Amino acid sequence: MIKEKEHDIRHQDAVCVNESTLTHKWYHNLKYLAAGIIFGIIFVKAEVISWFRIQEMFRLQSFHMYGIIGSAVLVGMISVGLIKKFNIKTIYGEPITLTPKKFNKGQIYGGLIFGFGWAITGACPGPLFAQIGTGAFAVSVTLLSAVAGTWVYGYFRDKLPH
Repeated sequence: MIKEKEHDIRHQDAVCVNESTLTHKWYHNLKYLAAGIIFGIIFVKAEVISWFRIQEMFRLQSFHMYGIIGSAVLVGMISVGLIKKFNIKTIYGEPITLTPKKFNKGQIYGGLIFGFGWAITGACPGPLFAQIGTGAFAVSVTLLSAVAGTWVYGYFRDKLPH
């Protein structure tokens, strides 16, 4: 019972839990580097990292970013549905466990803070590295702020109201 309770507390915010016990050599991570580079190139070509495109979105002047975000949400919904329906496993044969996430009003506040930060800086965490990779080094301030904000949240998380 106590072990079960600890497991529930530890994973209460998790949407997808990774409890893999597999270990790989360092070079197995190169596939993630390659995927990240390809993803960054796609971000650049699709203008997802463009400060002007992001400002157009927040000013409701263009559908471009809403179309990209909507497409990503749709692909994600279909993918999760297929994983659940066909009990798809990882490429190493491990089960994929999706745990339900409980709603709390802090998610509203966090979403608003995230959205305001996105609108002000013209960057969200996904494209930050692609923006820096294109030479927009001023975005490094946004990256450092995101890291600092994550640290502050982690530090105060247990003290915040649920």
